[in-house]
Amino acid sequence: MTTSSATASSSLDPAAELDRRFAASIEQAAPSAAGHADAAVRRSRRADYQVNGIIAAAKASGARPADLATEVLARTDLSDLADDVSVANAGFINVNLSEKYLTQAIGRLRDDPRLGTQPADVTQIVVVDYSHPNVAKEMHVGHLRTTIIGDAIVRLMQRQGHAVIRENHIGDWGTPFGMLIEHLVDIGEAKAARELSVGDLTEFYQEARVKFDSDQDFADRSRKRVVTLQSGDPVSRRLWQVLVDQSAAYFQRVYDELEVELTPDDIMGESAYNDMLPALVPDLRAAGILVESDGAQCVFPPGFTGRDGSPLPLIVQKKDGGYGYAATDLATIRDRVDRLGATLLLYVVGAPQRLHLEMCFAVARMAGWLKAGREAIHVPFGTVLGPDKKPFRTRAGGTTKLIDLLDEAVAKAERLVDEKSPHLTGDERNEVAQAVGIGAIKYADLSVDRNRDYVFDWDRMLSFDGNTGPYLQYAHARARSVLRKSGEQKGSFGAHVHPAHPGERELCLDLLSYGTEVAQASADYSPHKLCGYLHKLASDFTAFYEACPVLSAEPEIRASRLALTALVADVLRDGLGLLGIETPERL
Repeated sequence: MTTSSATASSSLDPAAELDRRFAASIEQAAPSAAGHADAAVRRSRRADYQVNGIIAAAKASGARPADLATEVLARTDLSDLADDVSVANAGFINVNLSEKYLTQAIGRLRDDPRLGTQPADVTQIVVVDYSHPNVAKEMHVGHLRTTIIGDAIVRLMQRQGHAVIRENHIGDWGTPFGMLIEHLVDIGEAKAARELSVGDLTEFYQEARVKFDSDQDFADRSRKRVVTLQSGDPVSRRLWQVLVDQSAAYFQRVYDELEVELTPDDIMGESAYNDMLPALVPDLRAAGILVESDGAQCVFPPGFTGRDGSPLPLIVQKKDGGYGYAATDLATIRDRVDRLGATLLLYVVGAPQRLHLEMCFAVARMAGWLKAGREAIHVPFGTVLGPDKKPFRTRAGGTTKLIDLLDEAVAKAERLVDEKSPHLTGDERNEVAQAVGIGAIKYADLSVDRNRDYVFDWDRMLSFDGNTGPYLQYAHARARSVLRKSGEQKGSFGAHVHPAHPGERELCLDLLSYGTEVAQASADYSPHKLCGYLHKLASDFTAFYEACPVLSAEPEIRASRLALTALVADVLRDGLGLLGIETPERL
C-alpha cells in the first residue's frame, strides 16, 4: 500500500487522520467522483474503524464498490497507523490500529494539557445571548434551558479559542415599570429592598399589578411615572435602579446556585438600547427598506408571509410613536456588531421565537448591519415538561420558581448521598450533594437534543444508572479512587499504555476522539453530543474496570492500566467541566 500523500495530521484523533488519507486516495482512484470523496470513517463493531465513503464514490463513478475499495486501499499508506486492514465485499474497508500506534498516540494525549482539544481553524468574536430574566419577576423553570445551554455553549466556544462575550439581555424597561416604581414608593424603599432581596419578586410584581387594575389613582400615577422615567427624570431613574439592582442581586443568587458563569457585569438590559432606538427609523428609511403601514413604520423582509400568504411586517415604530421588541432587538444586533465587533451572534432562545428572530436577522442584513463575515444564529430549544407531558408546573398549577427547583435537587441529592455514601460527612457531604443535585439537573437537560422537549423526572435524573449526571460523576470518582488506592503520587501515572485487552483498546479509541467530539459539539451548538460521548466513555470505563484488574495486575500491566485510568478521570472531569458540572473526587 503506497501513496505520496500521507502526511502527519495535527489531530490526535486517528479517525480524522484516516479520513484525510482515505479521502485523498478516493479522489485519486475515482477522479470522476469529485465531491463524493468523503471517506466517512466511523467506529465499527467489525474493526476499530470502518471506511464507508467508498460506496458513494463508486456509485458516482460507476465503479464496483469492492474494486474501488481495493484500489483506494492500495493508494493509502497506513504503515504507521494500522497492522490489520481488509476490504469487505460491500466496499467497506475495515481498519485496526497497531498497538504501537495506539501507545504513541495515547502518550501524546497524556502529555497534552488540552487533552486533544484544539482551537478552531478560524476563531471569532462571539456574543452569546442567554438567560433573559425580567426585573421584578421571579426566575422560573422556563429560564432553566436557556441558562444551562447558554452556559455550556460559552464554555465550549471558549475551549475552541473563540473570544466569547456573555450577554444577559434582561427585561428592565417598558410601561410596567411605571407601576413597579409607584408600588416601591408606596411601600417604601427599605421594605421593597427587603422583599426583592429575599426573592419575593413575583409577589412584588403581583401586588403592583393588582393595585394598577383596581386603583385608578395608582394607575394614573403609574402612567405618569412611565413618562418621567423615559424622559430621564433623576428621581424616577434612581428608583428604577433600585428595582434593577435588587433583582440583579437575586438573579446572581440563582446563577451561583446553578453554577453558571453569568455575573452582573454580563447584564445588558433593554434599557441599554433605549437611546439607540430613535436612529433606527431614519437609518432604515435611508437604506430604502422602511415602509409605512397603517401608520406604523415597518420593514417587510422577503420570504416571510402570514397564513393567508400576505407579507409579514417587522414593526420598528408603532403608530403611537413607541418602540417595541423588534426595535430593541434590531438596536441590539447593531450594537453588538458595531461596539463589540462581534462576528457571530448566538441567541439561545426558545423555539417559539424563531420567526421573530429570523425576521430581525433578515432586516439587519437588508440594512447592512450584518455584512459578509458576520452572522446571527438562533439556537432554539424545546420545553421542560412535567409528567403529564405539559409545561412543567408546581402541583398547584403555578410556574415553578427556579431557585426552589434547585434547592429541591440539592435536598434530594443529600438524601441520596446519605444512603449511598454514609462515609461522607460535614462539608464534604454537603459539597458532594450540591455537585450531584445541580449536576443531575444540568446533565438531564444538556443530554437531550436541545431542539426536543423533555420530561422532568427526578428519579431518572438522580439515578446512578444510565445516561445521567450521577452516573458520570460516579465513574469519575471511581477512577480517582483507584488512583488513590494505588499509593502512587498524583501526577506520576506516566507509564506507557499497552492496550492488549479489548476493553483497554476501546478506552484508547474513546479517549483519542475527545478533541473531535468537543469540536463537533461546539460547531453544532449541541452539548448533547458531548454528553453522549462522555456517557460512552464512562460506560466503557466501567466495562474495563470489571474486566481488567488494575491494582492486582502484574507491575507493567498495572502501570499501564493506572495511566489509562488517570487519563479517563482527566477527560471525564474536563468534559463535565465544559458542561458546567462539578466532579467530586469521592462519591
